[in-house]
Amino acid sequence: MTESLDPIDILLVEDDPGDVLMTKEAFEHHKIRNTLSVVADGVEALQFLRREAPYEDAPRPGLILLDLNLPRMDGREVLSEIKASPDLRTIPVVVLTTSEAEEDILRSYDLHANAYVTKPVDFDRFVEVVRQIDDFFVTVVKLPR
Repeated sequence: MTESLDPIDILLVEDDPGDVLMTKEAFEHHKIRNTLSVVADGVEALQFLRREAPYEDAPRPGLILLDLNLPRMDGREVLSEIKASPDLRTIPVVVLTTSEAEEDILRSYDLHANAYVTKPVDFDRFVEVVRQIDDFFVTVVKLPR
């Protein structure tokens, strides 16, 4: 069903190289046609989204996958900045993190995350979760252009 839809740009904000690799492999495994851009911390994420150097030519993502535990600026701060910005707040943000702490879940939704997903440690399950996120946000949900 995804095949007939236009691909979207997805921004992955993730500092763990292993999780970045698994996400890329999940895209390849399920032949997800969306473009995946990756930044490793919260400061880079905001530079990317605001098209500041060195990201002047960055595409506007249709979806953001955001880890909470990031260097320099954590995911909660990034989420807060995104949702406070009139230019960025319409971009759906899926918090994709290892934290199962109730306070992180509540805080993420308080900051207007569109979804909160705990990363599975099992590779096959992780791949399936990435596929489900893609299916939902690209196939089911109508995203703003």
